[in-house]
Amino acid sequence: MKYFFILGTNPELSIAELTAVFDLEKVITTNFISPNKHVFIVELDKNIDCNQLINRLGGIIKIGQIFAESKKHSADIFAKIKENSAIQEKKFMFGFSSYLNNFYLKPLAMELKKALKEEGIASRWVTSREPVLSSVVVEQNDLITEGAEFVLIEYAGKVQIGRTLAVQPFKDLSFRDFGRPARDDHSGMLPPKLAQIMINLAKLKPEQTLLDPFCGSGTVITEAALMGLCELIGSDISPKAIEDTENNIQWIIKSYKLQVTSYKLHNKSATELSSFIKPNSVDAIVTEPYLGPQRGQHDTRKVVKELEELYTKSISEFKKILADGGRAVMIWPVFRTKEGNIFLSKNIAGNFKIIPPLPENLHNKNLRLSNRQTVIYGRPEQRVWREIVILKK
Repeated sequence: MKYFFILGTNPELSIAELTAVFDLEKVITTNFISPNKHVFIVELDKNIDCNQLINRLGGIIKIGQIFAESKKHSADIFAKIKENSAIQEKKFMFGFSSYLNNFYLKPLAMELKKALKEEGIASRWVTSREPVLSSVVVEQNDLITEGAEFVLIEYAGKVQIGRTLAVQPFKDLSFRDFGRPARDDHSGMLPPKLAQIMINLAKLKPEQTLLDPFCGSGTVITEAALMGLCELIGSDISPKAIEDTENNIQWIIKSYKLQVTSYKLHNKSATELSSFIKPNSVDAIVTEPYLGPQRGQHDTRKVVKELEELYTKSISEFKKILADGGRAVMIWPVFRTKEGNIFLSKNIAGNFKIIPPLPENLHNKNLRLSNRQTVIYGRPEQRVWREIVILKK
């Protein structure tokens, strides 16, 4: 089966997440990035539950299945859609998302409306200002449950035709981000989507143990619980952070009726993990540590030095408690200054190996990683960007 994935705003991070979830080094893959770097296609030997999958993939906007290939002109595309789309509804809504260069959608849409009318089916073409429909438009118009969104993707001179089967649950993500009872910028503002991606990069099995040693307000812990992980540990030097995490865990359990029975919270520093966690007992660490002051004027070089000391001590503790082969997926800050970006030294990783997020068989000239094979995540207006670093013991 051939599936398409519409990637988020950071294609490298989205593909890294897919690589981890599907273990793309071990499956037959057909992959490419469209001209706007937003489409990725994977060929799998089994069906996937798109609705279930979209809820655990933070970096994916839409998932759908490729059902046909055609030439790049309206008549052939229309013929393939008509041939492969059994439509029996009395009223049918449809839309198109086009990743084709220099292609006009209106003739195709009019042909489809005409064919439906001849079969006694009333229809409406859902459009937007852009050639690509947003997840909001798709959901608000019930194009998955009551209609269809057809996705047109150009590759090697051909058009891949797919149908969207699931869209990112944007309302749910917003609810978990802004609706949680304890939320403040000091104890952590990690977006749930990014937490999901990082957890997936850790490659954990449901029965394995996850630790967040800078748990803040508990975003990693709560997202891990939603993703079905059972053994969860959070720690933070701040008493308020532990209180916030507890409140948010209870809120997420109640809101989603979760059966979470095994989690532990410790009001301890990440620099003393081995004093309260057994050696080699944690399967993965997923965390966003303190990234430095976010407001006001500061001596960036001094902040970097202080953070490098904190991270070095913490990572040395990670080594003691992580199981052999375990991963630490963490965020290091990137400070954007007028003189250029300032990174933390890679030497803080100690004896850990920095793992590239993309295997060699998925390297693509359109994908950009940092010089040390990490992904940088941020918006243009942000003063501090995030560097997603994968360490392996």
